[in-house]
Formats: sequence, structure tokens, C-alpha cells
Amino acid sequence: MAQQPDIEAAGSAGRIQSVERAIALMEAIASGPEQGSTVAEAADACGINRATAWRLLATLEHSHYVEKDPFTNRYTIGFAVNRLARSAGIDRLINRCHPILTRLSQETGETASLAVPRELGLTYVDEVVPPSLMTVRWIGRKVSLHATSAGKAMLAWLPYSEVRSVLSAPLTGHTEATHTETDELEAELEEIRESGYSIAAGELEQGVHGVSAAIRDRQRSPIGVISIWGPQERIPHERFAELGALVVSAALEAVGDAAG
Repeated sequence: MAQQPDIEAAGSAGRIQSVERAIALMEAIASGPEQGSTVAEAADACGINRATAWRLLATLEHSHYVEKDPFTNRYTIGFAVNRLARSAGIDRLINRCHPILTRLSQETGETASLAVPRELGLTYVDEVVPPSLMTVRWIGRKVSLHATSAGKAMLAWLPYSEVRSVLSAPLTGHTEATHTETDELEAELEEIRESGYSIAAGELEQGVHGVSAAIRDRQRSPIGVISIWGPQERIPHERFAELGALVVSAALEAVGDAAG
């Protein structure tokens, strides 16, 4: 029996038209407005029928390659795309950031760390500890998003649907200082977006303080988090602003190196 031709093949190269259209939609969304694109805007940018665009976007949303804001119905690039990018570039990110962490540790006398998001979690992948300090190593450790400065720095820049997914689950109260109320955390995330850095004061482990800033790509999505942390005695509240400025500058430097 003769094989039936693939009606979605685009030309002699054997490309699949629906895949090409889905890629075009994601590229249009990625280069579109910061607040996201509507189905009509993305479809028009690609020259695709709006009904076809709607079906493709629904499929992409199901697999988290795009995310739809439930209030505005605008689409942004989803967590799955960021996960693929991180899987491809994590070694490069570590190599790029290690000298930055080394300088931060030398300047502050504290531990400087790099963490990357993994499946709605956060894992530390590099850290620099001053020679004079004896501290627990956190490399490879996955930590709570709502109870660490690194986790909150990442949450502040995730799509709204991702944030709601995290905050809708029961939030563990690791210590008396842990914020477990959704409204309280959402207000804190707004403050992080304004200041550029996050803080945690004994929220995961009593007496441990941290300050963090997210490394964001060209679409403003978090691809990593740079942190400075240590015991309360060496990082009191009075140092938060100083250290916050340092991690914000370090995160921007990491982005600049990536762009170069």
C-alpha cells in the first residue's frame, strides 16, 4: 500500500507546518509586549489564522511552554522554555558567575551563592565561602521558595500563574519568622520588584540571614539567583541595603556577560 503523504509537511524538506507555527507563535510572544500578547496579536504577528493560533497556544499552555494570565488572557513564555534553556546553559552560567561570586565573597566576608530554578523549586549549583569561615555547603540542596531570599527573588519575576501555583500549596512554617500567608508574600514580592533584591531573616533556619537578586534574561525571566548569606551576627538588618545593592549589581553584571 502506498504511504499517504503528510498533509502538514511544509515543502520538500519535510518540515512540520504545525510545529513551525507553534515556534513562530512562541517567538512572537517572546518579542512582544512585556505584559504578554493576546491570541489575536500573536496570530497577526505570525500571519496565522486566529482559530489555529488559539488551538496551538492551548496545546503549548498545557505543556507550560506558554502561560496565560487568567485576568488579561495575555500569553507569556512559560516555565518549560526557561527550563530547557537552563538545561542547555547551566555550565555556562556557573562559569560566568563564579568570578562574580568570588569577588562578592571577598568584598563582604560572607558566603556568596548561585542557585537555579528547577521544576518550581530552587537548587544551589555554586558557592564561594571565605577561607576563614566554617559553614555548611549548600551545593545541590533544593530549598523552599517562600522561605529563602533566593526563592523569593525568583518568585518575584516568574509569570503570575507560576507564582499562584506555588503560593496556593500549603506553605511550611520552618521557623516563627517564616511568612506563610499568601497576601503577605504577594506584597513582599511587589517590594522585591521595586527594590531589585529580596531578604530573608531566619525564615528557613533560625539565625540565618540572606540577601538575593535574580539574574534575568532578555525576556526578564529568572535564569538564576545570586545570594549573600550568613549568620545574623554578621548580617544584621542594618546590612541588608548594602548587600542588596551588591547582589543587584552582580546580577546585572551576569546578564551583561551573557549578552556579550
